[in-house]
Amino acid sequence: MDKRIIPVLVAGVAVVASGTFFVQSRASDVPDNVFESPSIEISEMSELGRVAWEGGPSYYSRFAKAKDWDDPDFFPIGVWYEGVYTQEELDRDKAVGLNTYVMLTKDSDLDLIERNGMHAMTGDARADSGDETTAWIINDEVDMWGGAGTGTWTGKYPGEGHPCTSGQYDCGFDVMKRLSAELPTGDGRMRYANFGKGVVFWQGDDAAGRFVNDWTTVVSNDVYWYTDPNVCYSASEGPAIGVPENACRRSANYGLTMDRMRELDARDGKRQPIYAFVEVGRPFEDATAPTITRDQIAGAVVNSLIHEARGILYFNHNFSGDCVSQHVLRDACGAAVRPAVTELNRRITGLAPVLNTQSYAWRFNPRLDTMLKEHDGSYYVFAMPSRFGGTGEQRLTLPGGVAATNATVLFEDRTVSIENGAIIDTFAEEYSYHIYKISR
Repeated sequence: MDKRIIPVLVAGVAVVASGTFFVQSRASDVPDNVFESPSIEISEMSELGRVAWEGGPSYYSRFAKAKDWDDPDFFPIGVWYEGVYTQEELDRDKAVGLNTYVMLTKDSDLDLIERNGMHAMTGDARADSGDETTAWIINDEVDMWGGAGTGTWTGKYPGEGHPCTSGQYDCGFDVMKRLSAELPTGDGRMRYANFGKGVVFWQGDDAAGRFVNDWTTVVSNDVYWYTDPNVCYSASEGPAIGVPENACRRSANYGLTMDRMRELDARDGKRQPIYAFVEVGRPFEDATAPTITRDQIAGAVVNSLIHEARGILYFNHNFSGDCVSQHVLRDACGAAVRPAVTELNRRITGLAPVLNTQSYAWRFNPRLDTMLKEHDGSYYVFAMPSRFGGTGEQRLTLPGGVAATNATVLFEDRTVSIENGAIIDTFAEEYSYHIYKISR
């Protein structure tokens, strides 16, 4: 372990608050007819509704220090808790396709980051923070280590003693309030916080919604469905929101996290960008924890995008296994996944002008997670298996008004026919995805 990189390890304390749990139907609860193809009831694309959003790139224009982020060609691709000290390190990160550092070590070289056109979101309001710093970080996973409630914070962080004067986990709101008050104001930077299992699993909508809405202008959540040793089995986690063990380690559940965050974010009538967290290694010390594969990384990222993620953040640390590392996307420990992550980031960056448009609301096939967008005279359909199946041959029924005989499958060097208003294609694995471009 690089002594300059101190991993943030937070003990997951299950605090179950009163209120309504976010409950999704289990696969066994879904009636058979939900999987029938949708009927085509519209004649023109203009009749389709749109998926709610925060305004896309224009959202960032209200923050002077995020002025470069209102470019439709920019899409945030970040890495969590990295250190930047040399040009070589930064070049490696840029080669992978990263453009943003989220939580930096305190002695990282901010001038080097700025000179290279990279961005930072940091919890350290340093005097030398410049145009590279687009957001202040309030803290990480306060919903877990502080818990929901208006109790008083002792000022202690995880590992330093109990955080709440009551001895209960009831002071998270006080933590967020006090840490927010310590950050500079009126300086044109966003306020960011990452949350975890508290708002997704343990807390009712009112408490969870307060975490998500009261202090931030951009948020994320880091439930690691592929590698967390508890999420599939703990009664207060995956099973609590209707994710059975046999459907737990799936890319589609990263989209479920996004759905939960979007649901909470909408409660105050305002929307902010929500970023997805995806691990690139083994983020748990438990020897029984799985290690994510390159295909699973790609599936988790794309499913998050389908569920309206406005940025992708990678957790860049291996805390156990044969290759412990704090720099998976830089060093030898990431050799198995780094080429795939690089290619994935290249695709995201190339599709930024598409991803930065407002999605149409259309259900292609209930067995698939899908997204429909329009850009520069073409339609783009993102599709992959949902939580309820979706592997094997599937039919994607297009909305009326799409007059084309074939679609290009991006990044696969092939085309598929459009017959009787539908695309028929195969999804080999739960993490398989296809992106179709339909030119008008």
